[in-house]
Amino acid sequence: MDLSRRGFLQAAALTAAASGLTVACGGGSGSGGTKNGKDLTLWYWGGALSDKVVAEAKTHFAGQVKLTSASIGGDFKQKLTTTLAAGTSVPDITGIKGEDIASFLPNAGRFLDLNDLGFKKVSSQYLDWKTKLAQTEDGKQIGFPIDIGPTALFYREDLFAKGGVDTDPAKVAELVKTWEDYFQLGVQLQKKNPGTYLVNNIGSVFNIAVGQGSQRFIDKDNHFIGDGDHIRAAWTTAVRPYTLGIDAKINDNTWNAAVGKNLLTELGAAWHALDIEQAAPQTKGKWRVCANPVGPANQGGSYLALPKQCRNPEEAFKIISWILSPANDARGFTDAAIFPAAPAAYAMPAMTGPDAFFGGQKIIEVFGPAAKAIKVAYEAPADAAVMAPFMTELTNIEAKGKKPDDAWKDAVSQAKQIARRQGVS
Repeated sequence: MDLSRRGFLQAAALTAAASGLTVACGGGSGSGGTKNGKDLTLWYWGGALSDKVVAEAKTHFAGQVKLTSASIGGDFKQKLTTTLAAGTSVPDITGIKGEDIASFLPNAGRFLDLNDLGFKKVSSQYLDWKTKLAQTEDGKQIGFPIDIGPTALFYREDLFAKGGVDTDPAKVAELVKTWEDYFQLGVQLQKKNPGTYLVNNIGSVFNIAVGQGSQRFIDKDNHFIGDGDHIRAAWTTAVRPYTLGIDAKINDNTWNAAVGKNLLTELGAAWHALDIEQAAPQTKGKWRVCANPVGPANQGGSYLALPKQCRNPEEAFKIISWILSPANDARGFTDAAIFPAAPAAYAMPAMTGPDAFFGGQKIIEVFGPAAKAIKVAYEAPADAAVMAPFMTELTNIEAKGKKPDDAWKDAVSQAKQIARRQGVS
């Protein structure tokens, strides 16, 4: 896991918009092997799984199959899409990033239905909303949940204390129940801590504000709703810290320096805790975590899937079930801050201990309830591409001083064009 995970939503959206395409895997090639093969391959990317758990899986299943894993660098989605289209050298097991799963659903025939292999028997162990995001309309399950990204508010306990604020996480959560409460607290704290800012950029606010709702940019009938009241409200919320002067306007690599110096808070997913720790180790003990204003959203979290060419589906399913068991999920959190999609893991010692970087706080007490409270929102295959202009125009407000109303109009206009090109009415 690296700091690029901070901007995964924006990067994914911009990439999708630039291509103007969702995933198209091409014509079908026949399934590979005899379906009882003894050599299986696993593709994933750095930080997607615990490398230690993957290594143990190779030993655990050595009597049945030989498992070979490959950590794929670069554009994982593009490499997987190209390989599936070619129909050769297809991995038996592959990761699919959470922000990409919707674009693979129209080509669900490229993957095996995990329900046919026993997923229904274990699905209750995983968060229902996460499971459904990898499910087709007719109930085919193409993805086995790896992890999720429940969001919360990270804040500098020392700077809050300097501002005269009770720094107990429960008390802070009470102070920031609404977005406006949060922004006004930022104004107050900035006066007590000159040169500081509440948010790193307004795109981070927009991401979460959209994610807190039950609708996104395209509805289930394939209609564009990115100009609806729910998106306009998220936009208005995002622009507020900019107009109040509490937005650091960071849209580049200067975040690393800022997070350890002049950012009062960070809005982000559970995995963002490691980003902060890696970027600002000198602030150990000075950070705390509390509930988001309004409620949690989800950012990130991926899946394992079995392409239809899988040479031994039954053994492959046993492998992914073992790797993603609640106990091994908890280990993934310890090894690489991979937040489990299996709630049973939240009560395990690996996740319930105090975190020294966060002043000894047991952060699972914030992220566990957040994970269970996330709203299910339909995510269309073209969602990331349609979202991209909104992110771009928010950056234009910060970088170019563009008027928010003008930026909104341009974002909607561009999003509609992208939607039409992708067959959205």
